[in-house]
Amino acid sequence: MVSKIKNNKIKDYINDTITKYYFKDLLFKYIDERNLKDSDVYNKVHIDRRLFSKIRSDNNYHPSKDTIILLALSLELSEKELENLLNSASYSLPKNNLYDLIIRFCFVEKICDTIKVNELLDEYNCKLLSY
Repeated sequence: MVSKIKNNKIKDYINDTITKYYFKDLLFKYIDERNLKDSDVYNKVHIDRRLFSKIRSDNNYHPSKDTIILLALSLELSEKELENLLNSASYSLPKNNLYDLIIRFCFVEKICDTIKVNELLDEYNCKLLSY
């Protein structure tokens, strides 16, 4: 009896909590909202066209956190949009990590130039975004 009740509760919890967007859907929603072409997005941050094509066509592809950050920089997302995009791929920007704090700061301050972002990361001896 308990397992049946718990089973119904967990189903309700999952249905109420699960994100409405998967990474790919959310990424292309943001691209469409900004009226951008795919090439505008991947060229701005020097993401390989083939990688971008894989993101578009392969529903099982799971990009790296850095790739998502680069795409978010290209789209000039807000901090909240960045968090949503990262969450949709099961990533986050914890507030106890220097690298993540610097990335978050860049989105808060609308610093979307990868060179400037990398300069800040370098200044604090963090790994750089590779592009």
